Amino acid sequence: MKMTSLKLKKILEERLSNDNYRTSYNRDKDTFRIEWKESKQGMTVTLPNVISKYNQRGEEAIDELVDHITEALKIMNEEHHLIGMEKFIYPVIRSTSFPTETKSGMKLLTKEHTAETRIFYALDLGKSYKLIDEALLEKEGWTKDRIDEIASFNVRSLPVDRKRDRVADNDFYFIATQDGYDASRILNEAFLEEMKANAKGELAVAVPHQDVLIIADIENKTGYDILAQMTMKFFAEGRIPITSLSFIYEDRKLEPVFILAKNRPKKQ
Repeated sequence: MKMTSLKLKKILEERLSNDNYRTSYNRDKDTFRIEWKESKQGMTVTLPNVISKYNQRGEEAIDELVDHITEALKIMNEEHHLIGMEKFIYPVIRSTSFPTETKSGMKLLTKEHTAETRIFYALDLGKSYKLIDEALLEKEGWTKDRIDEIASFNVRSLPVDRKRDRVADNDFYFIATQDGYDASRILNEAFLEEMKANAKGELAVAVPHQDVLIIADIENKTGYDILAQMTMKFFAEGRIPITSLSFIYEDRKLEPVFILAKNRPKKQ
């Protein structure tokens, strides 16, 4: 069956039928929105992206989306607390274009990271997580520094198992545990320092999407070209894309670079 936006819209309306939900379709943007009627909290789905996944994976892609939406809406309608949940607070990396407010106007808790990326904070709820907003912080009587300290400690506690590929005399390492915090491991400075100390060449890192961290030990010009192509491919395929640019890690700092084919990176 050839999937169209209108067919997909109808499928989602049927499978997500609930008297407490409100759905709408934006024909111009080709998006489907579902939200709680009372709070107006919800999520917007870009239908062409789902159709592309459907063409690749069939009904499984729709099943996965429905599960994700159901879980997200459930979380939005629950009351959450930080006290007693300290072990489940993590930083998450997003692009600087990612909204810093919820649809209902709640300001999310953020911290500057690089010119391309920003840090948000999440309360892990098992199957999904909730981004922490300033209202929750105020309600619990916590400070931003406390959240950052706890989240930073927790991300350092995550395993950093990596797969290594050697291509054209350059080493590429991939962390892709699918736990929701793969890109967040870029904030584990001790791990980056260890990788830097063991690198033969220049250390570059990339977070093309939420579910992967790429670390590259670049020993020749070809390595930059390979990293650029690799990062762009991951960026295009990711469920939550972050940035197609890579970073040079030096002196405990991340510097975004434009990696030009077969040339050394040109700094911004």
